[in-house]
Amino acid sequence: MTRQSRTYDAFRRFAHRVSISVGAPWAFALALAIVAVWALTGPVFGFSDTWQLVINTGTTVITFLMVFVIQNTQNRESQVIQLKLDELIRAVEQARNELVDLEDLSDDELHRLQGQFEALRKSAEQARLARDVGRGA
Repeated sequence: MTRQSRTYDAFRRFAHRVSISVGAPWAFALALAIVAVWALTGPVFGFSDTWQLVINTGTTVITFLMVFVIQNTQNRESQVIQLKLDELIRAVEQARNELVDLEDLSDDELHRLQGQFEALRKSAEQARLARDVGRGA
């Protein structure tokens, strides 16, 4: 295992643990308690600029760092979902295997495929309506 892959793996594990932790009720309660303590200390510090700067700086730094953690987690989840969908497409005999790895297509190619699926949906809807009319529904 290379140094770079060890670093990526360590960050992946860290990002996963952080995302699980900050999504927990106790993390929300902690954040709420911090804001409550900050608000209650407002009169003590005369609602000064420094008092306001403390919460603004703290939340900005935490938000900045969390963007990278959340993005890493979302990228990984997206990749896993794509791989699972690719496996399902591959496993279904009637499925079009060219739909594997769609994320690598250009926007024009994606719009073309979207049009095909919209036409398929409209066709299926018309067939359903025709069946319903034929049954007297």
